[in-house]
Amino acid sequence: MKYLLSIVFFISILFFSCTKHEELSLEELEGRTAEGLEEILAKTVSKPWRGEAFLPGRQGGTWHSVMNEDPKSFNLLIAEQDSTTSSVVGSMHDYLVDYDVVARAWKGRAAEPEISVNEKDNTMRVIYTLRDDLYWSYYNSGRKVKVTSDDVIFWYNEICGDSEFQSSGYYGQFLLMPDGSETHIDIQRIDDRTFAFLFPRIIDEPLLMTNMDFGPRHIYEPAKRQGGVEGVKNLFNVSADPKTIPSMGEWFLTEYTPGQRLVYKRNPDYWRKDANNVSLPYTQEMIVRIIPDENTQLLLFRNGEIESYRLRPEDLDGLVNRGSGSYTVFNSEGALSAAFWSFNQNPVNKEKPQYEWFTLKEFRQAMSCLLNRDRINAQVYRGLAEPKLNIFPEPNPYYNPSVTLQYLYDYRRAEELLASVGMKKDLFGVMRDSRKRRIEFDLVIRSESTMYQDTASIIMDELSKMGIKLNIRVVDFQKQVEQLFSTFDWDSILIGLSGSNIFPSQGSNVWPSSGNLHLWNPNQQTPATEWEARIDYLYNEGKFTIDRAKGKEIWDEFQAILMEECPIIYLMRSRGFWALNNRWDPANVYFDNMNGAETNYIYLR
Repeated sequence: MKYLLSIVFFISILFFSCTKHEELSLEELEGRTAEGLEEILAKTVSKPWRGEAFLPGRQGGTWHSVMNEDPKSFNLLIAEQDSTTSSVVGSMHDYLVDYDVVARAWKGRAAEPEISVNEKDNTMRVIYTLRDDLYWSYYNSGRKVKVTSDDVIFWYNEICGDSEFQSSGYYGQFLLMPDGSETHIDIQRIDDRTFAFLFPRIIDEPLLMTNMDFGPRHIYEPAKRQGGVEGVKNLFNVSADPKTIPSMGEWFLTEYTPGQRLVYKRNPDYWRKDANNVSLPYTQEMIVRIIPDENTQLLLFRNGEIESYRLRPEDLDGLVNRGSGSYTVFNSEGALSAAFWSFNQNPVNKEKPQYEWFTLKEFRQAMSCLLNRDRINAQVYRGLAEPKLNIFPEPNPYYNPSVTLQYLYDYRRAEELLASVGMKKDLFGVMRDSRKRRIEFDLVIRSESTMYQDTASIIMDELSKMGIKLNIRVVDFQKQVEQLFSTFDWDSILIGLSGSNIFPSQGSNVWPSSGNLHLWNPNQQTPATEWEARIDYLYNEGKFTIDRAKGKEIWDEFQAILMEECPIIYLMRSRGFWALNNRWDPANVYFDNMNGAETNYIYLR
């Protein structure tokens, strides 16, 4: 199935939408959505992947799709911080291994792994052997450069491993030793196809720690030697001829017209083949139009101009109950992850009163108690979601349903929590702190996500009942990235991160206090609070604990602290609906909340 990101998260674009809800009571909305859900599910198809083998297909056809915005670059390094760029270049690269979420087992992809453990020295090695049919191929050219272990080693050491590049992968290259020191996970060349990661101590998930994609050394190394960090970042910018970009993945990017479209051509040198030894993908071409407006995307799907469409809540009636019969709608259970609300605790803002408030756990807990998830579900998701009240999702081996968020919607409890830190309403109903300053702050949301706007409006309304003024600030994605990684000039934020914590140690740049995506206070030299120090300790101990019983104790406490401290407050897990044009054979098509839409083996009827 789809490859799993190694151990880092990046900011993801959540495809939310505008929801114009009627002025109905909460009870009326809940009743209406509950009645309609069963009818909707009966008219859609549930087809999660359960490990079935993919049937041989036939080559041919063009896949038409859309994306919301232009990529920032065609550079794999830039893709770490821009999910649009990641989606564009991902099909030209490959990961070392796959994780089968059904079998809960790793499988070779670009390489076959072997784990060697030395219990006497408490060390281990992960040895990878690359496939012998991997090439950096160039479109419409006979030029092919063999993919070797030198590509992986260069990327690991000189891109991810160079702190100047600020790669998210940097943080996963170090292990905390029993004496408190940090030791690097080195990489060793064995031969052209074989290399090994050398672990200074035994850990629980070494394949997760070492799974990675990588760029071509023969291009990136000269760029670094000549231009340093900027030389690498300037490679394959959006003004470059896409045909000059080599691919080791399924597709060549052959055309990019800003604001209009991208065109991909099938890579005949890609290694993956079906049971009949036919090279994949089956489709010959992929055309991706750039359409920011989701209503236009819907119209294109209805007209048969794009092949698939991820439904918004307001699309269900028109596409499911009054469909044309030219497509099939699939459904999935609630998403494993969710967007969340977070508050800026970065000391660069310590002169602002908001910094004082946000660093109080009672304040954050009170905000959680003012988050009316039932109202958000009814009015924004039309009853097709459920609250996310856990850190880990069900597929995580350390998921514990009893470790849940305790600060649920409760106006009186929120008032008590605020009062406990000196915040009370004045005679006019305005909430003020102990120094009589009005409680007022901003909430930053993505401009492309109008469903966030609906959610933010509900939060603003609920806070106003407590006398708190919330200002909604709508910014574009690039501005949001700047705020999170460089300027840190935000108060609170609604955002989502890629990944879903299928493994507890995912998020090496999020949970540890030193991480660059430790959102509320990143890049800490030493933990700012006792609870963050404890999270650091538990995160590292959990990584090294093989014994499941001991691991459960560690990860239960880890989750419980995050649920108590509320540095991030998760919102809703939305049920998924996805429609596919019926000109495609459904035999190899699956849709579920763990893998999304599986179309890697799709072919025309």
